[in-house]
Amino acid sequence: MRYREFWQLVDEVFGRAYGRTLASDQVLDALGSRTAAQAVEDGVEPRVVWHALCDAMDVPEPERWGTDAHRQAPPAR
Repeated sequence: MRYREFWQLVDEVFGRAYGRTLASDQVLDALGSRTAAQAVEDGVEPRVVWHALCDAMDVPEPERWGTDAHRQAPPAR
């Protein structure tokens, strides 16, 4: 997953306004008590950040991959 894809999924799954706020404000223990945005800026793999954010927000697996029918879900670590 690329950084661009991470932000695209944030927008698709959570909505642009809420998703960006969530990524900037929600501190995640799984990311070392950082927000998703901080973790991405710190160089954490976007796939890892995405899974941590979805896990924290209880997003069901089938809803994690947005609207692109051809997008393949990368495996969790």
